[in-house]
Amino acid sequence: MNFALSEDHEFLRDSAAKFVDEQVDLSPLLRPGADVSDAGYDQLWDKIVELGWSAITVPEAYGGLGMDYVDLIMIIGETGRALAPSPLFGTLAGAWAIEKAGSEAQKSDLLPKLAEGLKLALAVADETGSYDNMDSDVTAKASGDGVRLSGTKSFVVDAASADHIVVSALLDGRKDYFVIDRRAAGVEIEVLQWRDITRQVCKVVLNDVAAERLEQSSDDVWPWVRDRMYLVLAAESAAGIRMVLDDAVTYAKERIAFGRPIGAFQAIKHQLANIAGSAEGANALVQYAAWALSEDDGEGSLAAAMWQSYTSEHYKEATHRNIQVFGAIGFTWEMKNHLYYKRARCNAELLGSPASQREQVVRMLEQKAA
Repeated sequence: MNFALSEDHEFLRDSAAKFVDEQVDLSPLLRPGADVSDAGYDQLWDKIVELGWSAITVPEAYGGLGMDYVDLIMIIGETGRALAPSPLFGTLAGAWAIEKAGSEAQKSDLLPKLAEGLKLALAVADETGSYDNMDSDVTAKASGDGVRLSGTKSFVVDAASADHIVVSALLDGRKDYFVIDRRAAGVEIEVLQWRDITRQVCKVVLNDVAAERLEQSSDDVWPWVRDRMYLVLAAESAAGIRMVLDDAVTYAKERIAFGRPIGAFQAIKHQLANIAGSAEGANALVQYAAWALSEDDGEGSLAAAMWQSYTSEHYKEATHRNIQVFGAIGFTWEMKNHLYYKRARCNAELLGSPASQREQVVRMLEQKAA
């Protein structure tokens, strides 16, 4: 097992870094009262599609690039490092749901459109924020030749930007997955006042909305998709830790106090060393999880839950330490520090708390030992 990145991986990562450094501008968000509507949320999308990122893990048979999850984290790491506002997260989640739950005909119809710019979202969480509840706040009922959905989903990433939304709903007492047109009659979308203003999070209300059932829906769909969503969040968090470390080190070298750079003081060194340790650990662990999922290794689900728990908690701590290094200026609107702090806290809750992921790990280990 070789965990060294190949030249191709490094080239992909460096190309993604160059792109986000040139294209992402967070300055509109560095003012009081800014929200996700100021982020230019869809402005990067056409360029992301041109680069092929929207279909990077879609199998080649369905018009995608067919790359693996190690390739994916090269890109996600850089978009997370730059806090790039775009509907990439929701599109990846929706695509994975279709890949796992769709029939061959449905996959052949929908997945190739991702390479053309189709945007997706995945609506699973209920109004309490629960993703793993076997019930659902949305119900499906047969109507003529099709199915109609009614109910509410919350914390749906990128719903307002999406062309289609994949929705989990109860049909005859069983949770299945359905595709709806975001612009269909009966669909109402509210962009929530989410703490992280670089990510669009929405509430979706459905009132007798026409839907298409994904024909391979099963109980295995959500755990499979969730593992990959964990990986995306963990990759963002690992890259974010490295970003706030580099930012704090640069500031500690430049800021002078008592005639010396503040980085010369032991208290500051301790803060930076702690962030550095988190950065190294998070990077290695995310690469392992990506490898395990790419190889369909039996440890993939376990690794995804463990490292999402680890990276999200350490990202929160790292952004807190970063602000301590900067002092009071670190939490002013004009500085980007608060954006990373907010992303870290949201990444730690979006798919459930780190504690809930550790509970999943315990259950998986108990099942393995039984």
